[in-house]
Amino acid sequence: MIQEKISAVILSYNNEKEIERCLKSLSWADEVVVIDSFSKDKTATICRERGAKVYQYEFTTFGEMRNKGLSHASHNWIFSLDTDEVATTKVVEEVKGIVSRASHKDIYFVPRLNTVFGRKLRYGGWFPDYRQPQFFKKEALVYNEKDDVHEGFQLKGSSGFLKNHIEQFPFDDLNHYLRKMDRYSSLMAKRMLKEGRKFSPIQLIIRPAFTFFKRYFLRGGFRDGFQGFLMAKLYSCYTFEKYAKFWELKSLQQDKKSSK
Repeated sequence: MIQEKISAVILSYNNEKEIERCLKSLSWADEVVVIDSFSKDKTATICRERGAKVYQYEFTTFGEMRNKGLSHASHNWIFSLDTDEVATTKVVEEVKGIVSRASHKDIYFVPRLNTVFGRKLRYGGWFPDYRQPQFFKKEALVYNEKDDVHEGFQLKGSSGFLKNHIEQFPFDDLNHYLRKMDRYSSLMAKRMLKEGRKFSPIQLIIRPAFTFFKRYFLRGGFRDGFQGFLMAKLYSCYTFEKYAKFWELKSLQQDKKSSK
């Protein structure tokens, strides 16, 4: 049986500090497609120098950007990786083994092991930390383009899970975390507004408190030491920020309606 080829697809924007590590881990792929949102640093240059095919678009939504990546991919199998993720040797071996077999699933979710502030987090909801399927046949998945963040997807075919994990290094330091969560909380607030959700002031108390309790106690974040506590607390702060921004957008929306 002739082994099918694999296209690796990455979204990027101002990732010059981390993109090379990601690209090195994809040297085995038959092609690397990068969808770049006009990075202002050397991200696109680094990608081209390492042989990746770079296509640039103004950012709209993550779902639309990911679908653009699929449209530029030449091969039937897609391996999706974020710039802060690394494909491990064991994952590469597992992926190649799947493609070489006559019988396999069409879609695979991939576990991720996060290293945060110098520690590999295995509790608190940080492992196996699946996101969208990251290894799949191109025709078996379409991303929802209306989702600003945490984009949904539609599957066509059988799905499974890889046994081995990739590694993720989501934050360089505390400032990087805060900048990233500021962006994501804004995008989530906009999504909540689009979905027509209702706001209540009690959400600003209950939601953050439950987030901490769930991650630190129910999901065992305390077993990851100080970093486990820190991430549970920071994630509860992110939840507060998300609902506060949602309140602000909701208020502006109501002001506009009342002024008409």
